[in-house]
Amino acid sequence: MGRVDRRKSVQDAKTLITGAASGIGKASALACAARGAQLVLTDIDAEGLAATVAEVERGGGTVLLARALDISDYDAVAEFAAAVHEGFGSLDVVMNVAGTSIWGTVDSLEIRHWQRMVDINLMGPINVIERFVPPMVRAGRPGALVNVSSAAGLLALPWHAAYSASKYGLRGLSEVLRFELAEHGISVHVVTPGAVATPLVRTFDLVGVDKEHPRVQKVTSLFTRHAVAPEKVAAAILKGIERNRFLVYSSFDIRFGYWWKRKFAFPYELLMRQANQQFSTLKRSVNQDRARTAADPETPQPQ
Repeated sequence: MGRVDRRKSVQDAKTLITGAASGIGKASALACAARGAQLVLTDIDAEGLAATVAEVERGGGTVLLARALDISDYDAVAEFAAAVHEGFGSLDVVMNVAGTSIWGTVDSLEIRHWQRMVDINLMGPINVIERFVPPMVRAGRPGALVNVSSAAGLLALPWHAAYSASKYGLRGLSEVLRFELAEHGISVHVVTPGAVATPLVRTFDLVGVDKEHPRVQKVTSLFTRHAVAPEKVAAAILKGIERNRFLVYSSFDIRFGYWWKRKFAFPYELLMRQANQQFSTLKRSVNQDRARTAADPETPQPQ
């Protein structure tokens, strides 16, 4: 079989988007619908998913099928895939957007935290890929696979061990598939956003440290202050497909940070060591405050 030309847009493409109830997933659904894609949508949040479907349809877009499910549940994904293929045939574009986040140091994280990161952020996309991509290969049409990783899939950010394990894994998987699927005309794209103004940026779990402590709030506010709109990430995804970019950045700081890591390895190592020392000091300080407050509830909280 000869090489298949790649897909350069989502126009008229049967497009699966996970995590479509909110954030990047919802923004991607709306952006793809505006470009003429025919959508297949899923999310664990049934109410949010229904709201996305309604918004797409109000705008004149097409939703072929939407179903609430947990992508970490392989049987649920398999049943969904069977319904999609029976009703509409193989897909053209698959976007793995759904994910969650837990931060914490290795001495605070429990096996359930690691398992949750791997189950949702890595095995979830693998479940989707396993059920939807082989039929795309057999169909012999141009296609695209989009996997949303993270800046934490490029850089060794403090307190991100479990999260990075899943996101680095997704990037590694994508790099292999980038070359494996090229001969079939299926391009692969890894999205590496930093902070994005979605519910995830406010609801992530922080293990071993009081997330509501004023000092921790100051640190997390620095992170959220630079959050980009999910619509900007969705636009970057579509441009990434159009221009065949493997790594898709939604902000300059992440692009620069990854370039700097690769070009200046030793200064990067020093910076990461310093950052981890600062975060460790913050953790000790916050936990000492908590211990003092527990001993004397009238002790004022530091600002």
